[in-house]
Amino acid sequence: MDEGEFLAEQFEAHRSHLRAVAYRMLGSLSEADDAVQEAWLRLHRADTSDVENMGGWLTTVVARVSLNLLRSRTSRREVPLDVHVPDPLISSADGIDPEQQALLADSVGLALLVVMETLPPAERLAFVLHDMFAVPFDDIASIVDRTPAAARQLASRARRRVQGAAPVPDADLARQREVVDAFLAAARDGDFDALLAVLDPDVVLRADFGALPGAASTILRGAAEVAERALSFARIARHGQPALVNGAAGVVTAPQGKPLSVMGFTVTGGRIVEIDVLADPERLRHLDLTVLDD
Repeated sequence: MDEGEFLAEQFEAHRSHLRAVAYRMLGSLSEADDAVQEAWLRLHRADTSDVENMGGWLTTVVARVSLNLLRSRTSRREVPLDVHVPDPLISSADGIDPEQQALLADSVGLALLVVMETLPPAERLAFVLHDMFAVPFDDIASIVDRTPAAARQLASRARRRVQGAAPVPDADLARQREVVDAFLAAARDGDFDALLAVLDPDVVLRADFGALPGAASTILRGAAEVAERALSFARIARHGQPALVNGAAGVVTAPQGKPLSVMGFTVTGGRIVEIDVLADPERLRHLDLTVLDD
């Protein structure tokens, strides 16, 4: 085996892990793939003869690339996005696709990713690498050009924000599905009271329509407001297909095979506390929905 083949074999052994790191950092599947590809190119250009831990070296490279992408993304936005739903991972309602297993190993739900979108880039990196992948603070410090103590503070600040804002879903997936199915049935039947029964009083609905003409991205708060919005989309709800969205009960709406929306639900205490809707046609076009055809 020549050196090129050896490097390729080493890289492939770590690819799923690297993609998982990049997805948590970026919340974008396409950008995560770009970060992994950039890591592959850097591996080819680098002298790795002294590298003893190839997995750690590649993780650092992907983290640096992802950090630069986050910083670039932040600097390009003149106005922060009030409504942005990260790219969802969609699986059949019967189970998670094996290729997505690594991406969802830590139950990275949409609600958590939404909160992580609000973190400054360095905080997000420290939180992802340390809390999700147990990367030592000494290694994180070298990526963000801080001391290990400062890197620890970055992760601590991020952790406090996440714990205070990201709802924790019920662990029972079957119960989640029952609640989401009840929500869909109530929407289809136009039953306002039944909708209120499955919605938490402080439920939040986040709808990301991107640049779709005539549709404004929005955030709705409170059971009554969310129930009214659900009733207005009763016709579309009839086309809702059960799915797993980031490992939790969700719904994909795709009449005649044309995707209109992906809805991720966070069910806590037997009620829906958050609904994250991606209805941006441009981004939906790039999602893999073939897993629902099985």
